[in-house]
Amino acid sequence: MTMMTATPQGRDIVLVHGAWQGAWCWRRVLPALWQAGHRVHTVTLTGVGERSHMAHAGITLHTHIEDVVRVIECGELQQVMLVGHSYSGMVITGVAQRLPQRLARLVYLDAVVPEPGESWSSRHSPETQRLRRELIARFGHLPPSPATGMGLTPEDQAWVERQQTPHPGGVYDSPLDFDPQRLATLPRCFIDCNDPPLPTVAIARERVRRQPGWQVLEIATGHDAQISAPQALIEHLLALAAAPL
Repeated sequence: MTMMTATPQGRDIVLVHGAWQGAWCWRRVLPALWQAGHRVHTVTLTGVGERSHMAHAGITLHTHIEDVVRVIECGELQQVMLVGHSYSGMVITGVAQRLPQRLARLVYLDAVVPEPGESWSSRHSPETQRLRRELIARFGHLPPSPATGMGLTPEDQAWVERQQTPHPGGVYDSPLDFDPQRLATLPRCFIDCNDPPLPTVAIARERVRRQPGWQVLEIATGHDAQISAPQALIEHLLALAAAPL
């Protein structure tokens, strides 16, 4: 977990990585957020990244929700801008159900946007579901996917593939129940990384443009904007952190 003390004008920002990654993926955006005076926490979820040694068969989506809840509660964070990338759209939605009074804004960075009762797997294609369930049945986890089709340079793709770790299999079909009216009380932003667009995020892109209450921003880059287009992402995050609630 990385953090820095905020100035009186700064905001508590919590960054939650997507599948197979860890806190390492945010390193290109952190200096600018710190320089702006924000207190930033980068969470590594149980069983991946530098916590991959903690992987076990009992990890579910709710384990990861608890990871983030504990960072917010133990840090006594208030008015948090909570950012979730990719799979962690599921995670930050669950955190918002638990701690709405601690949050100021939800930011879904090219992330899953679930409906009540859905799991991460719910809106994947039948073929993706079949392949991933077969991998989980065989290995007990989801092996890292090649970082192709993300718009990364060859050097960045090699770095990402070196850093990625298997993702706990128990999160894939783990459902999330929540009250959408509770989430609707929070400002919500979706950052669409659409060049090239990741197919598994297509449903989320459609939902946020169809449902009321969403702010939609775009970055002409691939799915891992924090790596491929850090400056554009920094500009969006700084503007959102400064925006009135």
